Amino acid sequence: MKIVMLLFPRVTALDLIGPHEVLARVPGVEVIHAGFEVGPITTDSGIRLQIDHAFDDIDHADVLVIPGGSGLAPIYSNPAAVASFKRLAAKARWITSVCTGALLLGAAGLLDEKPATTHWYAYDKLAAFGAKPTARRVVETGNIITAAGVSAGIDMALTLAARLAGKDIACAIQLGLEYDPEPPFDTGSPAKAPAHVKAMVERIMYRDDPALTT
Repeated sequence: MKIVMLLFPRVTALDLIGPHEVLARVPGVEVIHAGFEVGPITTDSGIRLQIDHAFDDIDHADVLVIPGGSGLAPIYSNPAAVASFKRLAAKARWITSVCTGALLLGAAGLLDEKPATTHWYAYDKLAAFGAKPTARRVVETGNIITAAGVSAGIDMALTLAARLAGKDIACAIQLGLEYDPEPPFDTGSPAKAPAHVKAMVERIMYRDDPALTT
């Protein structure tokens, strides 16, 4: 089974690495890191990664994983890139996204009138693509699974692992990774965070990705 993960400059590292750590442990899978230009990239937090395969050269994908990041806007606003994504999505068994990666699915018309999730800051942008944003961490609709911001990508990947290989395999992967989060602060959603903390994050998000507010 071929799992293709999209890489691009200024991708959010955990959107990619979290699901990779889970899905690479599913028996019988091959994980491919693909992008629109082969070569090194830098994530939005400064980590250096490598794109090994050209997205346009891939003939098929059983699973597509689209991470988010401030560098995604040039992709979902590029008709040629969206068409290339749609080509693989048309025959994929599963189509998934993490955080603002859902915006590429929306630009491709895959989320029209469907419930989906993304980073809370991007709800309006997702709705503009015809989706019905929801605050759930993982939303599964048919063969599409969307995850909320960043860390929810691990939840999405475990959900997908169960679909691909069964619940026991997914549980074993979770245990092997010791994924048992107990965050020190209860501010992981806008409904829980103090107003001044939310405002700080909104200013940072606008600075880093103004396309989300246009």
